[in-house]
Amino acid sequence: MKSGQIRVTIVIIILVFGLVGYYSYLAGRAKSAQKDATMTAVELALSRDITNDYPPTPKEVMKYYNDIMLCYYRDDVTNEEIDSLGIRARELFDPDLQAINETGSYLVRLHQDIDENRENGRKITNASVANSTNVDYYDRDGFHFARLMCTYNVTENNQSSTLRLIYLLRKDPTDKKWKIFGWDLYENVDLTGEGAPSQTQSGDK
Repeated sequence: MKSGQIRVTIVIIILVFGLVGYYSYLAGRAKSAQKDATMTAVELALSRDITNDYPPTPKEVMKYYNDIMLCYYRDDVTNEEIDSLGIRARELFDPDLQAINETGSYLVRLHQDIDENRENGRKITNASVANSTNVDYYDRDGFHFARLMCTYNVTENNQSSTLRLIYLLRKDPTDKKWKIFGWDLYENVDLTGEGAPSQTQSGDK
């Protein structure tokens, strides 16, 4: 075989392997997307590896926290899943907030709140986080804080209402992660100053 023919053959082989590899890559992505599509909201919330993929901004922290909250009110959620979701939500808390929400008592209160809401026909149907431009950053006592509002659509016995909460997040000085420091009702917070929302002890609203 002539050298020119050998070069052409080699090029063809490289192209073939390249195409096979590319289509294998696309097939892998398609399978991954299909798997995500078949996962429930609870499974998706619990599948996130926040050790290596922690939400990078206050807004992203609250979006993930709200995803967990919405899962509490799914008709198909189990008590075991609520425990797992509650533990995951607590991992988003600042150490000071964790200190007043010991895991066992926190989960007990969480179940009590969810059960009470179910008995009263109350559930959160949607949650939205303020735009990044509406996040209020400030420093106090050597810490970085971020304050933002979340809006919740609540239904109770077929009646709809809106709940607005102000969340305060504090950046951990060690790992630089934003953690939930506390929250309070919008009407209770002085937005003209730097007053911190109270460190609510229950994970449910």
